[in-house]
Amino acid sequence: MIYQPKEDSYLLESIVKKYAKGKEVLDMGSGTGIQAVTAQNAGANSVLASDINSESIKELKNKNIPAIKSDLFSKIKGKFDLIIFNPPYLPLDKNEDKKSSIATTGGKKGDEIIIKFLKQAKLHLNYNGIILIVLSSITPKNRILKILKAHSMKKQVLARENFFMESLEIWKIKINKTFKTSIIN
Repeated sequence: MIYQPKEDSYLLESIVKKYAKGKEVLDMGSGTGIQAVTAQNAGANSVLASDINSESIKELKNKNIPAIKSDLFSKIKGKFDLIIFNPPYLPLDKNEDKKSSIATTGGKKGDEIIIKFLKQAKLHLNYNGIILIVLSSITPKNRILKILKAHSMKKQVLARENFFMESLEIWKIKINKTFKTSIIN
């Protein structure tokens, strides 16, 4: 099952349009490729899409989007000016269908995939590079904020939209200029 664009995808898309021009872009967890296509159309220098789902990779390649199957950064080489990620961010719901939960569940608490992503992302950002990521009001933020601090990263909320069950935010994350390389496990 490929995650089909929903409110979170469209909110992120509105921000990607403003940041992709002239950038080397990685669209992590690309799904149908909405963010990769948006980045291409916005004038990105290059776009690479990545997803853990083989079905998604096939669809992306059918759309002529360069794509690689990867569990987060496991197969990603190089650095990027812009990394886009609409992660699974909801806590585990034992009643949710197993196939759909792969696209929506970020771990038992909902923040585990985001934490793993952030720990790896810093090594793939060019100097002055940024991350655009979606977070939900349902996603616990305390551990995410600790990881940002530990990795000398700072966040800025670029967009917020309220929906029936949650509020969605787009965070812009960048490395502080005075950072010292640190690895946190």
